[in-house]
Amino acid sequence: MTIESVLGSARGVLSPDAGDSVRGDDGAVIVSIETYALAVPLARPIADATAAMSHWTVPVVEIRTADGRVGTGISGVHCAPELLADVIGKYYSPSLLGASSEDVLGTWKRLYWLPTHWMGRAGVVHMALAMVDIALWDLSAQRAETPLWRLLGGTAADIEAYNTDGGWLNLSETELTRDLLSLIDDGWNRVKIKVGKGDFREDARRVRAVRAAIGDDVTLMCDANQRWDLATASRIMPVLEEARMDWVEEPLHADDLGGHVRLQRGTILDIAAGESIYSYQQFSSFIEADAFRVVQVDATRVGGVTEWLQVAAHAAARGLRIAPHAGDMMQLHQHLVGTVVSEVPPLIEFIPWTQDAFVERSTVSEGYLKRPQLPGASTTIDPVARSRWQITGVGGVFSS
Repeated sequence: MTIESVLGSARGVLSPDAGDSVRGDDGAVIVSIETYALAVPLARPIADATAAMSHWTVPVVEIRTADGRVGTGISGVHCAPELLADVIGKYYSPSLLGASSEDVLGTWKRLYWLPTHWMGRAGVVHMALAMVDIALWDLSAQRAETPLWRLLGGTAADIEAYNTDGGWLNLSETELTRDLLSLIDDGWNRVKIKVGKGDFREDARRVRAVRAAIGDDVTLMCDANQRWDLATASRIMPVLEEARMDWVEEPLHADDLGGHVRLQRGTILDIAAGESIYSYQQFSSFIEADAFRVVQVDATRVGGVTEWLQVAAHAAARGLRIAPHAGDMMQLHQHLVGTVVSEVPPLIEFIPWTQDAFVERSTVSEGYLKRPQLPGASTTIDPVARSRWQITGVGGVFSS
């Protein structure tokens, strides 16, 4: 299945400046939109090189259609979920109400080219577009009475996962190694640690200690969360090579294309990025420049499922690895991995923080994700979770 055939299933594609959407099936007409957000508490405080957190915030949009279905779009943020809710409620809802939820690609183009385009082709505005797009794909899979991965033609095989929830920067060296060894005892063969301390020599000590503790058979990655400049990254790269890192994630500022190119050319390790890249066009620039080898495209940061598929197809055609960053805590991405033709096995990031927020929890055993089976995108929020964790004063209901 090609990317064009997948996106072409959204009927009635519009030109960017079209004023009216394609109506389609009357039952698919959007009759109301609701936004809200959850603050899901973490099991313990964590920190990376940019943020310290005690909870993860899940902004939500629910799009209701005339036939009674509800499509749910989600995101994941450190703060300010009200900004996403405001974009959807104040600026997107007038273009959505009365339109057909089946017109996925047409809706994407129409929202993208609203005047908000000039306020944010990346960041909040684009993430709000992603939430709407995810909700529409959730509805599409529900109407087809199938899980989204099957609607997209994805493999039914289990997907290998790696664990991100054991290598936090706020842990002491002893706590760090103990945490990772615990994950390995639980069956994980791929683990990731955070780097980006104020002194890169401390990162070097921690990396060496971890590799010595876990042995040679466990795959290890590291994530600097953009905290190094090119000089610092170049200095520590020999240590990371010595530790046989599978990849080095976000070593530099996300917009530093030239720096990524120079760093990737100078190391045998794979550079990974994508968590902070928000468009197909920017990904294309990085791919064509050979700036990285691991593409971490996140559907909650690019424009949802629609743009994710475009980026993933481009990356796969160049033989690159696709390992999505999971701002959604992999609820949606468990459907997206393994949907493009690639000789590189699919891989997904496992972060367990928000499992209790959803009706359909992810299932991972011995480091492998089992495909979800309920119709839709696995984004439906558990009503009990909403009653416990909804943030007061964020969002609203909009209807025609």
